[in-house]
Amino acid sequence: MNSAFFSQSKYAIVGGGLMGRLLAVALARRGAQVDLFDQGNAAASGAAARIAASMLAPLAESVITEDSVVRMGIHSLPRWKQMLAELSAPVFFQQDGTLILWHRQDASDAERFTAHLERNCRNNSQLALPQKLNTDALRELEPSVAEQFTQGLYLPNEGQLDNRQLLDALLVELNQLKVNCHWNTPVAPLELRKKSHYQLVFDCRGTGAIESWATSSSANTLRGVRGEVVRLYAPEVKLRRPTRLIHPRYPIYIAPKENDIYVVGATEIESDDLSEMSLRSAMELLSAVYTVHSGFAESRILEMATQCRPTLKNNLPEIRTLKEKGLTDLIMINGLYRHGFMIAPAILDCTLELLEQGESNTALELGLSMTKDVNQQEAPLCA
Repeated sequence: MNSAFFSQSKYAIVGGGLMGRLLAVALARRGAQVDLFDQGNAAASGAAARIAASMLAPLAESVITEDSVVRMGIHSLPRWKQMLAELSAPVFFQQDGTLILWHRQDASDAERFTAHLERNCRNNSQLALPQKLNTDALRELEPSVAEQFTQGLYLPNEGQLDNRQLLDALLVELNQLKVNCHWNTPVAPLELRKKSHYQLVFDCRGTGAIESWATSSSANTLRGVRGEVVRLYAPEVKLRRPTRLIHPRYPIYIAPKENDIYVVGATEIESDDLSEMSLRSAMELLSAVYTVHSGFAESRILEMATQCRPTLKNNLPEIRTLKEKGLTDLIMINGLYRHGFMIAPAILDCTLELLEQGESNTALELGLSMTKDVNQQEAPLCA
């Protein structure tokens, strides 16, 4: 990157969640002046990024998403290593693969799942084939579940990080880099665009930008998709890596964090409802996780949380540039859906390329949609 190019610039970023923080840190490191605005607090307690398992699993996700998202995930894994190494505060990162399990009665679903993964690997040489585990191999890889299951799949190279540690570490960087952070400050991107001292304004508000996307010429509108997560303290369990259970009614994921903390989730509801978790969701999650390891019976429920993931109509991320005479250009970054942590470095790299070069070859290679709207009116929304 050309640091001289960025050092002459001043940017405004609206939205201080995952993407807003990553972008603010990247620009400030390159010498730019950055103003970051968010209607929430510095802890990102209202951000979708705080309610996540933050698994980095492109092969596992390839069953339910497009190849472009898988390629973004592959691109992002080594970038996470680089980016985390540059942070002052430590962030838990693991790349010991993903374990897939199923109960005997769900073997036919597991066969279809395995065939899908193998087909995706044939279509993308960057993906490592899943490894089939018999009883002995499963006991060696993940002994804590060997009594409950006799077979499984191992997806090498996949990983995870601690989302809350990352958000906190990025906050440390923002302060050290002297980014002008305006927390608890709702602000309209349109008002910032009227200020001539900004070279660009970025909208990274997630679901807060729903109406702004609706006013664009594109039919790819934005919505919230509800997710529900349980955080457990389970010192008796000792899972070594993210584990997914194949089940026809409630497939779940279990992401082990440091200090015997486990993040468990599964539910995905087409709703922007942010009310508390339902009894049904809680019962299904907790009963399913108990079937994976009986030690969860004595775990302590630390938190039951809900949040809405920002999702575009096609379920794919997009970077959109709005140009209008008399206003500063606006770059809107959104639609990361359930894959925010998995693909965020790829989105960041493409954005930085766009700024410096006016286009992004990386976006073309990965299949990331980058669109441009000219002379569109934007609704004056708050963050």
